[in-house]
Amino acid sequence: MSAADSARGADVVVLDYGSGNLRSAVRALEATGARVELSADPERARTAAGLVVPGVGAFAACMAGLRAVGGDAVVRERASAGRPTLGICVGAQVLFAAGVEHGERTDGVGLWPGEVEQLRTRRLPHMGWNEVRPDPGSVLFEGLDGSRFYFVHSYGVHAVEALRERGARVTTVQHEDDVFVAGVEDGAVSAVQFHPEKSGAAGARLLSSWVAALPSGGSQV
Repeated sequence: MSAADSARGADVVVLDYGSGNLRSAVRALEATGARVELSADPERARTAAGLVVPGVGAFAACMAGLRAVGGDAVVRERASAGRPTLGICVGAQVLFAAGVEHGERTDGVGLWPGEVEQLRTRRLPHMGWNEVRPDPGSVLFEGLDGSRFYFVHSYGVHAVEALRERGARVTTVQHEDDVFVAGVEDGAVSAVQFHPEKSGAAGARLLSSWVAALPSGGSQV
């Protein structure tokens, strides 16, 4: 059975809080065979089999939008309950403790240690296709070690070892001499710094793997 066949019937909500490539994310997830809904309703976000939190732009603005729809509380609740959540780009960054931009610190959702900070490189933003290196045992990146994904960002997380110490599987990427987090798998919560919806066959395979692992046949309660 293919991943797309396994995914059919899976109930996925893409959280609409005013940030992210929402329609692109919805289309990419629909291509996996999932039933996808774009919603700002916290109850739908809480009960869906899978929740996707996209995000682009500034960390502080994304956190403000997320709090405005109660999304930060929903994400923490889902993490505690073991309900699958996937953060994408700034939607991945906000899952960390804080973000620091232009000298200003903004609290994040706080699921993981580490601050989102400017990359330690000469060339910014980090934009384009780059190769990733997942930890052994990765489910999300199974068969994708060394694959290239599409990145566009100037900020990232360097707390690779702190994440590993708490038992998370970490996927890294290198831009110039800087190595930082490209993906995290920690229980039911996963996150990717790149845009899988813009990453061709590799991105489609990653989304299919995530959706295929979701409970099917409706929402959770």
